[in-house]
Amino acid sequence: MTTQPLSYRMRPRTIDEVISQKHLVGEGGIIRRMVDAKRLSSMILYGPPGIGKTSIASAIAGSTKYMFRTLNAVSNTKKDMQQIVEEGKMSGTVILLLDEIHRLDKAKQDFLLPHLEKGTIILIGATTSNPYHAINPAIRSRTQIFELDLLDTEDVKLAVTRSLEDSERGLGNLNIEIDEDAMDHFTLSAQGDVRSALNALELAALSTKPVDDLVHITLDDAKACMQQTAFLHDKDGDAHYDVMSGFQKSIRGSDVNASLHYLARLIEAGDLVTIARRLLVIAYEDIGLANPQLATRTLNAIISAERLGFPEARIPLANAVIELALSPKSNSAYKSIDNALSDIRKGRSGTVPKHLKDGHYASAEKLGNAVGYQYPHNFPNNIVAQQYLPDTLLDREYFMPTANTKYEAQLDEIYSKIKSLFNKK
Repeated sequence: MTTQPLSYRMRPRTIDEVISQKHLVGEGGIIRRMVDAKRLSSMILYGPPGIGKTSIASAIAGSTKYMFRTLNAVSNTKKDMQQIVEEGKMSGTVILLLDEIHRLDKAKQDFLLPHLEKGTIILIGATTSNPYHAINPAIRSRTQIFELDLLDTEDVKLAVTRSLEDSERGLGNLNIEIDEDAMDHFTLSAQGDVRSALNALELAALSTKPVDDLVHITLDDAKACMQQTAFLHDKDGDAHYDVMSGFQKSIRGSDVNASLHYLARLIEAGDLVTIARRLLVIAYEDIGLANPQLATRTLNAIISAERLGFPEARIPLANAVIELALSPKSNSAYKSIDNALSDIRKGRSGTVPKHLKDGHYASAEKLGNAVGYQYPHNFPNNIVAQQYLPDTLLDREYFMPTANTKYEAQLDEIYSKIKSLFNKK
């Protein structure tokens, strides 16, 4: 029996066998059009593990009959690349699948670039990292970038079914009976990772003792061979930042169900540090003055979560997320400080008015510093109209309150009265 994993054996041989990714390989898809026209160009395939980057590269080679080679940008050397270039010169063109292309060093990159331009090599780079962040512009400018979609459960089920029926490359030569709930476990727990589902299926098929030549795979067998959900979350990868973004935007948008969904994904990844930091940001950026006490309650929930640790930490975190999602929202404080920072960064600052300057040193009065300063606590309501902004910024207003919530309406009223007092000065 072959030692190659089932997921490797079941890779598509042609474009027609590729599962999903119809936007690329379906009728009218750009990769299919390249293959049909036999006008391939170098490309980068970007997406999570196990969704078909290598499979598409292999299918392109199978459909075009070009020589196909696979290297890893880290573990393979420049000499390995030189050998493939020589093969390309002999055969006319070779397709090189370069895995982890985002980790390609400069020496290997400089070697490959002229051969890409000559067409000796058709490069298909595979990466789980966002190419626009992680890949050198010199490579990006010579390739087309295609993002692959995460496979849904029906796609994974199709891959599993094919492998059970295929006698040449799959498990079709075994007499396998698989319970429906076992099939569901393989397809659902894979979370879109076909490789994970197929390798777990193969382990179940080969480790289950036949009875009267029948291999009967139950739910317990499936659970034993695929014990942990193939959860796609890399703390250093783009999926991590996408989940964080979805988390904050769902809370900002007051969708409590989506907020809890993304919290669950971060909890499942064990990422308490990210959750804590993001919740504090949200409390001040998105809720802010609409519900100022909530920032304190959020901090208390974070402290509780950090002391408890997982799994109990999920409880105070859920409390905070539900309240943040359903709270009134305001970004006026966030926008106000950004308005002030914008002027500073544009060089609009000016000199502090003399009556506000420090007067706690000898001879300050000779310079005119702190002379004429009026102490607000000596006046009614602890307010006195005097100049505080530099001369160059007297017309600037950074605070932009809204009256959407009760507390901010109160602040807006106070702000209007103070402005009126100052304008009479």
